[in-house]
Amino acid sequence: MTLLSLSNVGVSFGATELFKNVTFTVADGERWGIIGRNGAGKSSIFKLITGDMQPTVGSVARKPGLRHALLDQHRAFEGATTVWEAGAAAWRDVVALEKRIAQQAIELGELGEKVTDEFLERFGHDQERFADLGGYVYHARVDAVLQGLGFDAEESKTRPVATLSGGERGRVGLAAQLIAPADLLLLDEPTNHLDLDTTTWLQEWLHDANETVIVVSHDRAFMDAICTNILHVEGRTSEAYKGNYSEFVPQRAERRLTREREMEKQRAYVKKEEEYIRRNIAGVNSFQAKGKRKRLERLPRLAPPPGDPAAMSLRFEVAERGGDQVIAIDDLRVEVPPDRVLVDDFSAVLRRNDFVALVGPNGAGKSSFISTIIGDRAPASGSTRIGGSITPAWFRQDLADLPLRKSMFDAIQDQRPLWSRGQVQNHLGAYGFSGEEVFREIGTLSGGERARMALALMTLERANLLILDEPTNHLDVENIQALEDALDEYEGSVLLVSHDRAFLREVATRVWWFEGAHLRDFDGPFVEWEADRARR
Repeated sequence: MTLLSLSNVGVSFGATELFKNVTFTVADGERWGIIGRNGAGKSSIFKLITGDMQPTVGSVARKPGLRHALLDQHRAFEGATTVWEAGAAAWRDVVALEKRIAQQAIELGELGEKVTDEFLERFGHDQERFADLGGYVYHARVDAVLQGLGFDAEESKTRPVATLSGGERGRVGLAAQLIAPADLLLLDEPTNHLDLDTTTWLQEWLHDANETVIVVSHDRAFMDAICTNILHVEGRTSEAYKGNYSEFVPQRAERRLTREREMEKQRAYVKKEEEYIRRNIAGVNSFQAKGKRKRLERLPRLAPPPGDPAAMSLRFEVAERGGDQVIAIDDLRVEVPPDRVLVDDFSAVLRRNDFVALVGPNGAGKSSFISTIIGDRAPASGSTRIGGSITPAWFRQDLADLPLRKSMFDAIQDQRPLWSRGQVQNHLGAYGFSGEEVFREIGTLSGGERARMALALMTLERANLLILDEPTNHLDVENIQALEDALDEYEGSVLLVSHDRAFLREVATRVWWFEGAHLRDFDGPFVEWEADRARR
């Protein structure tokens, strides 16, 4: 059954065209992944689906009565006081009905033989409606989803919403979306606030529940696990593909190759015809030449395959080789007030050319551990030592060290005061910033633009130790792949925090993973650690 169909849809804002000719159809049970560069219009497609935006051209058809669930970006939770109530927000009417039935049951006991037929009829009607609305199953659904997303279901019934961190609010918002009774789930970057375990749980939940899903994501492993179809938004239009992300990649390459061949074939034909016309337009074959000219004028010219601006072109260079022992950690204990132990009794050596993935659940203490080993905070006990000639550069998850009041141009020139204007602009151009855009204030940039700016500054440090804390969070797939390529060429060492499994599988040669307050050292690539962990 078709739930949703977009046909030749286009959206323009005045003279600015966002996209055109977007066409795809979503059937019951399908799971679509929407991919494309940041700013390509993926979120606008969601607004077209929900009806919050109307297309400039084309049409959007929905199954009558289609119910959709979309993550509440404001995460206000509409007056819910506890985490459980926030998760069950879409069942508010059922909760109220449940309370009414409970009150009626008390009254029934008090009335005894004085109960009226009208009361019994109303009581029976409410019970029947409660069952029809899913009242006997929603409790289990709320508990299961909250538990799967890292909350204790029982504790959630009393834990105030006000105590949640930003990441936890994101997970509660996602829980409310999954719990809501809906025909179509619209997920916008659902894995951003999830660790490896909760991401795995989510993909299994979506697969087993046979939900109809449209997801915008840059998490390639997640899309591989759940998607049955891909919509690629590129060059102000889109194309639909059958299969998951890994199946989409070769299909896209094959389509592009076919189109390029067709274009070359047409160019050769046009060139041959134009040569004939030039030679014969004034000769004895003038009639034939004029006929060919008219046919060429009517010939629909093939367009080149759609393309977006190139991804980042970054390169991490090192100023000096550095020693073989990059960081030495001995009996390290990391604590945060009041007396919470994050890491206890950890000893390890980060060696030259190690690419270490630091893996653990949200809140385990990964950022505090990093601050401690590079000397920004004191250990509770034990010691850490950075090796001789080791220069670290830190990409912070919150991008807090960016000079928000400066322009991009000035921020680069502060690092390279002898560079000419052209050199500064060329450097920023490699990260997707061109023309007068380089004079924008950094504080006005989007999340993805700030991430690219942070990398543009980081590469100037020529450090031989890179500390990357969630570097892919705000990057689209093409730029994540550009970062992978740059790290593949890098001759230093890397300590990496990420929940992007495809990224970790590509770059990590070693894993430090949290098991409670203990860090374990797995001396092998991330792929082998995943297999070892699954066995255990």
